[in-house]
Amino acid sequence: MEKRVYTPHSNIRKPWLMLGDMLRDIRSGHDLALRLTIRDIKALYRQSFLGLLWAFIIPLGNTVTWIFLNGTGIVSLGDTGIPYPIYVFTGTMIWSVFSESLLAPIKKITTNKATIAKVNFPREAIIMSAVYESLFNALIKILILVAAVAFMGYSGSWTLLLLPVGILSIVLAGTSLGLVLAPIGTLYSDVSKGLPLILQFLMYTTPVVYAIPDDGLTAKIINNNPLTPLICTARDWLTGQSPAFLDGFLWVNLGTIVLFLFTMVAFRLAVPILVERMNA
Repeated sequence: MEKRVYTPHSNIRKPWLMLGDMLRDIRSGHDLALRLTIRDIKALYRQSFLGLLWAFIIPLGNTVTWIFLNGTGIVSLGDTGIPYPIYVFTGTMIWSVFSESLLAPIKKITTNKATIAKVNFPREAIIMSAVYESLFNALIKILILVAAVAFMGYSGSWTLLLLPVGILSIVLAGTSLGLVLAPIGTLYSDVSKGLPLILQFLMYTTPVVYAIPDDGLTAKIINNNPLTPLICTARDWLTGQSPAFLDGFLWVNLGTIVLFLFTMVAFRLAVPILVERMNA
């Protein structure tokens, strides 16, 4: 039986011990995370008649909408370099991977709030479960993307082998940002209610449905958006194009890894405070 000693002193005073405890909890919580993931995925699709098709239907609906707007001339979306239906469909599918990954930690912690407050278990298992579920949903979207792009005549090339790296980077970025918001979102529902609006605005500052303008304020915003290299590089690898933001992709991934590690430590430090507020 493992012995665990609690003291009134903050773990931050001995970061090496805290990191060791966190790594042990991640290892011991792996099986629990898998069980939570399987339970939540089964519950999600058991209550849906269309099931996995929803991963395809919503991006397809968005694609049809933007194709209509572009075709009628209501909006000018610029030269995308590849056929616009492929551009917008791949963009919306990849964006949905990011948005689902961002929302997953908040949803997981909120759903398991009572368990976190009353049961002593490795809380990192909740975050690991959010990552596993995001990866599962991303895998479904990868299969749909590859099949759809091949059907539309863009079978890609050897760069398809790099697509999982691009998708994994997007999942990691979304999870890291979700972890930043998770402690606040657990205590205040305003975060979950406001995030869809923020994500909608953020999507329009990223080359998801339209090409990057050549100049102007919009071009500066999009080129300096850290999500732009992630979205564009994943799309370029999928469609066999030469990635234009490869350097930015590498730098953003480096920053994302640092952010993820930082937020995992911050989450561990925040859990006792969250438990105290939940039981208050």
